[in-house]
Amino acid sequence: MNDKRARTHRAGTALLVVLIIVMAITILSLGFLSRSDVELACGENTILRTQMDYLAESGLEHARGLIVNPQDVSSEYWTGAEGLQLVPGSNDYYDVNVVKLGECNYQITCDAYRMKNGERIGSSRLTSELRLDPVIAFWAGGAWQSEVQTTVNGDVYCDGSLGGEGDINGDAFAKLGITALYIEGRKNENVTQSPVAWAGLDINDFSSTYYYGLTSHSVQDISSGVYSNCTFGSALSEPPEVFYCAGDIELAGGVTINGMLVVGQNMIVSDANSSSANVITAGKNFPALLVSGDAIMRTAGTLQVNGLAQIGNRINVDDAAENVDIDIVGGLYIANGEIDGVNGSSLSNSINITAAPAIASIEIWPTPGNPVRWTPCGGAFFRSIERN
Repeated sequence: MNDKRARTHRAGTALLVVLIIVMAITILSLGFLSRSDVELACGENTILRTQMDYLAESGLEHARGLIVNPQDVSSEYWTGAEGLQLVPGSNDYYDVNVVKLGECNYQITCDAYRMKNGERIGSSRLTSELRLDPVIAFWAGGAWQSEVQTTVNGDVYCDGSLGGEGDINGDAFAKLGITALYIEGRKNENVTQSPVAWAGLDINDFSSTYYYGLTSHSVQDISSGVYSNCTFGSALSEPPEVFYCAGDIELAGGVTINGMLVVGQNMIVSDANSSSANVITAGKNFPALLVSGDAIMRTAGTLQVNGLAQIGNRINVDDAAENVDIDIVGGLYIANGEIDGVNGSSLSNSINITAAPAIASIEIWPTPGNPVRWTPCGGAFFRSIERN
């Protein structure tokens, strides 16, 4: 009887030990499984965060591409958009917001996120400042002695030497030496070529007809003579209107041109008949001014250009001219000369040139369906990228 009880006790003890071991193994297994689930979730979150970071960076590059190439947007510059996708039909989206800080600086914010059941399950936000550089505001087709009344807000290129006392608030590039006194940025002497290609507008492309895509349009002829207190063109015209004068034209004050002015010989700017400025505003993706000969400035002549201006020979300020005022926002490209005679007989003359690639960049069609693009911007870089 005692032996039987002993055997029964040993069997019960063994069963209890087995149950304890099974329970311990179960607890350890559940711990391993729980830890694996946590590590797997952490890994998935890390992958998701990395994917959203890369998507946000792609959004910044998307913005950079459209800012450098403003021809691809209908507005002056791309301000951003929401709900964009790299892969259509996926659950990953990004929103981009662009704020213009200056003519060559933009703040870009990109939010990248993944949607699931109507909720965002992962996101990444990057904020950056984009700097367009170099941007050639003024191109001189020869040597240039900048005069004290001249200010360039942007970079300068001279196909010769660069000297003088004008203010250059940017970098200077010259085919020969640089002795100019007031340069805010870097001096780049003896360069073999300009960092930006010559604008290359051809007056023959705008003398009778011009193309906009596949369609031919007639220019509006303007007779040689003196004009004042009048308006040409509509600011909202599409395609932009082109006004062509085969000979000399004088803008004597109060002349507003919405579109492109093309002058076959010389353009004279004066204040003979009005105290108001002469204003030329380019249409979207088109130049503002193309002059084959000289731009001649007379006393009290005021010229405001919004867009790209290309002059064949030079800008010449008459001897003893006073109160001359030139304000170009976009870019000024002079093929064969420079800006001459700004000093006049007093310090009342003023020429200001400001780089504005958003409105100076162009897309024209020398032949139907074959667009030619140009921009004064030679590059762009992110000055900072911050994760929020």
